[in-house]
Amino acid sequence: MPSTPAAAARQILIRLQEVMAARNSAQAKLNKVVEIIGESLSSEVCSIYLVREGVLELFATRGLKQEAVHVTRMAMGEGLVGLIATNVETLNLDEAASHPDFSYRPETGEELFHSFAGVPIVRRERALGVLCVQHADPRKYEEVEIEALQTVAMVMSELIANAELADDGPTDQRVTDTGTTMLHGLQLVMGMARGHVVFHQPRVHIEHTVAEDTEAERQRVVSAFTKMREQIDRMTGAAEFGMEGEHQEVLETYKMFAYDEGWTRRINEAIDSGLTAEAAIERVQQHTRMRMRKIDDPLLSDRMHDLEDLANRLLRIVSGQLGTAAQMGLRQDAILIARNLGPAELLEYDRRRLKGVILEEGSLTAHVTIVARAMGVPVLGRVRDIRHLVNEGDLVLMDVGTNSVLIRPTADMEEAFETRLHVTQKRRAEFVAMRDLPSVTADGQRVELMVNAGLREDAQALDLVGADGIGLFRTEFQFLVSATLPQREKQQRLYKDVLDAAGDRPVIFRTVDIGGDKALPYMQRDDDEHEDNPAMGWRALRLALDRDALMKVQARALLEASAGKILHVMFPMVSEPWEYEAARALVEHQREWLHAQKKKLPIAVRYGAMLEVPALAEVLDILLPKLDFLSIGTNDLTQFLFAADRAHPKLAERYDWLSIAILRFLDRVVRTCHDYKVPVGVCGEMGGRTLEAMALIGLGVRRLSITPASVGPVKAMIRAIDAEELRTVMRGLLDGGVIDIRGRLTQWAVERNIELS
Repeated sequence: MPSTPAAAARQILIRLQEVMAARNSAQAKLNKVVEIIGESLSSEVCSIYLVREGVLELFATRGLKQEAVHVTRMAMGEGLVGLIATNVETLNLDEAASHPDFSYRPETGEELFHSFAGVPIVRRERALGVLCVQHADPRKYEEVEIEALQTVAMVMSELIANAELADDGPTDQRVTDTGTTMLHGLQLVMGMARGHVVFHQPRVHIEHTVAEDTEAERQRVVSAFTKMREQIDRMTGAAEFGMEGEHQEVLETYKMFAYDEGWTRRINEAIDSGLTAEAAIERVQQHTRMRMRKIDDPLLSDRMHDLEDLANRLLRIVSGQLGTAAQMGLRQDAILIARNLGPAELLEYDRRRLKGVILEEGSLTAHVTIVARAMGVPVLGRVRDIRHLVNEGDLVLMDVGTNSVLIRPTADMEEAFETRLHVTQKRRAEFVAMRDLPSVTADGQRVELMVNAGLREDAQALDLVGADGIGLFRTEFQFLVSATLPQREKQQRLYKDVLDAAGDRPVIFRTVDIGGDKALPYMQRDDDEHEDNPAMGWRALRLALDRDALMKVQARALLEASAGKILHVMFPMVSEPWEYEAARALVEHQREWLHAQKKKLPIAVRYGAMLEVPALAEVLDILLPKLDFLSIGTNDLTQFLFAADRAHPKLAERYDWLSIAILRFLDRVVRTCHDYKVPVGVCGEMGGRTLEAMALIGLGVRRLSITPASVGPVKAMIRAIDAEELRTVMRGLLDGGVIDIRGRLTQWAVERNIELS
């Protein structure tokens, strides 16, 4: 086997070219393909499964029993082959039978073989089938072999599609359905919008995958890179937002990817393996998509989306298919539809015509979301299959506040939307009118309403919504949108800007929460071990204490940025009192060092901890005397309590903040904090929902840190309730063991005309 992936793949492709050029039937070609691959990789088995009528069928094999061909069939998701096709991912196992998804098929005779490696055969982002190899000895296939398989699979997709051997997934034909459809997604940038569908870009179809002249293909890529970089420099230089912010850092990071030599090298290596420029870019892009699927944390996967966006741009340039909706111009009010967008892509659109964006993917911290927020463009993300359910020009009504998009609405629906828009604007005006009013209950009890933030511009929301301060500033956002570890001066500048924007209002800085599934490419752990449960792994304070240089730099930046003010610092994911004490001592040591250097310091430092790990509740009597405040992070806490992944759709009903279990737990924590006279607040999503916030106030919580959009509705609720009456109601529900607390609280609110928006 050659020593490099490119050489290995090229050796196989040279032989495959002869097979593909022959006048044999498609079946005969596939039979020959498995022989060539098996011989080249010295693998005893090579098999091809293709998707036919939604089922994977064994089409050709070398090494398994021939009578199993066209007989062995598996559903998508069934067995190792079905798993590869469904997830569009690569598997490489030294013992196939030990995998939980292994499915034994006796008619194939595969019981003789232990090792297994399989790659998806991909076309138009969907799997046409699976190419796999097996060996009798337990061994993992080398990276050089896997790379060769992936390159061959790309070439095979052309053969399979041309011969119409497999289901080719959705086409680009117009949607035949003309009826009204409602879809739902994820709130990314709040707002309501009405406009006509415009697709961001047409698909680039790759006609030829095997190169005739490698050097010519390489020159085409060099030329395309030059043109792409010129476009990026021109767009990012022309972007105007009216103020500085994280979006500028995002665009700089995006530019860095455009000039990344590693990415360029991987494309050239794919060309060296025998692929055309277009196929090489797509090959690297497929690899990026597979990596993205393995990244659990959306903050980190967004970095990969930038590479995906740049690859799309490069592919359009090299193929000559340059037309995008932005370049052709928007002719009317438009709702942009895309699988995903990069930040620079959005900048190309006419802001006067662009009313909203709907994405099949996307996340709250995606770079395009940050830029869209700065532009004031509403964005709804994770709207499944939206590109295949609408036609160009269809009328669309999007309401990010209700997570919904209405496609091809009737006249009555349009009228209702306009009415709701008017009511929303009126309700928003009411919230604005009470912006300067205190969040005090009807019986005179004060509830602090603070906002969660992570970006420089988020501090502007304090004045817009009349919040009491920032109850949670997520400092890790700066680390996740930066290409390299942020220098102390850069961190200090961010923290000072946020404090200046807050004025006399407090800002609680949470020390960096990275690690686990938020691994940064510029900061890998020493052992580089895979974590089966990254949310409960080497992250947050655990990582910071282990890599204390990171925390020392951040502590110094926070201290110097807070000169002359009160610094509130909070440590995430504290499990035991000693962790808090170690973190506090580290900050104090930096404070003493700065004092010795005669640096300006905060007039006071107030220390807090986040209660996210249930074990901490058992040692509050030890911890609380050492704390200035405690914040309950309900997101992680609840999933740890219920052993239920909050992102798992099948467990959604079990992740209920008004469950008697979580409310009794919170009640115990709040009462203990009151006994020790330590202020306690909630800084998770729970506090941003009016009904859940009402329950928290009934438990005695008097500080909530929520999203800026939630401040108005929650403040209106607070000003309408009698806190003492509510406390009595909550006490009765918890002591009485009432299961349907949600229903009982809703009824209580309705009877008192308390709006739960």
